[in-house]
Amino acid sequence: MNIIMFGAPGAGKGTQAERLVAGRGLVQLSTGDMLRAAIAAGTDLGLRAKDIMDRGDLVSDDIILGMIAARMDDDDCANGVILDGFPRTVAQAHALDEMLDSKGLALDCVIEIKVDEAALFARIENRAAETGGARSDDNADTLRKRLAVYHENTAPLLPYYAGKGVLKTVDGMNSIDEVASQIDRILG
Repeated sequence: MNIIMFGAPGAGKGTQAERLVAGRGLVQLSTGDMLRAAIAAGTDLGLRAKDIMDRGDLVSDDIILGMIAARMDDDDCANGVILDGFPRTVAQAHALDEMLDSKGLALDCVIEIKVDEAALFARIENRAAETGGARSDDNADTLRKRLAVYHENTAPLLPYYAGKGVLKTVDGMNSIDEVASQIDRILG
C-alpha cells in the first residue's frame, strides 16, 4: 500500500505516519531524511544533491524522484510506503505517478488530515512546552510561514488527487486515537 499524508504543519501527519509504520509495516519515506542519508553515504545521487545544495540551489525533482524510486526497490518497502514531503507540486505529482506506473505500482490513498488552523497555534505551543522547545520550528512565527507555504504550494495538490479519486479526508481535530481509527477505516 502506497500512501501520501497531507495536512497543515502541526496537523499530526508524523504521529499518524509512525502509527502506520508500526501497525502496517509500511516505510515512511521522508525526502529530507533521504537526502541527508544519500549525502552521508556518498551515493551518486547524494553527491549530485550535495553539490546543488552547496551552491544554495534547490535539489531538482528528478534527483528527489530518483532517490524515492531507488528506495522503493529496497526489500523493506515491499509492503508499501508513506510519502512524507513529496510531492509538493502538481508537476511532482505527475512525475510520481509516472514513476509508480513504471514500477507497476500505484498510489493507493492520499489522506488529508484536516485541522482548524487556529487550533494549530495552541498545538504548537503545547508541543513546545512538552518537549522543552526541542524543535526550533515550534513557534507562532515559523508556523505562520509554514502555513503560507503549505497553502501556496501543497494545498493545490488536494484537487488533483480528489480528481483521481484517491483523496480521503479525516478530522484532525479529534484525539490521536480517533484520527488513527478514521485512517484505519479508510485503509481497510
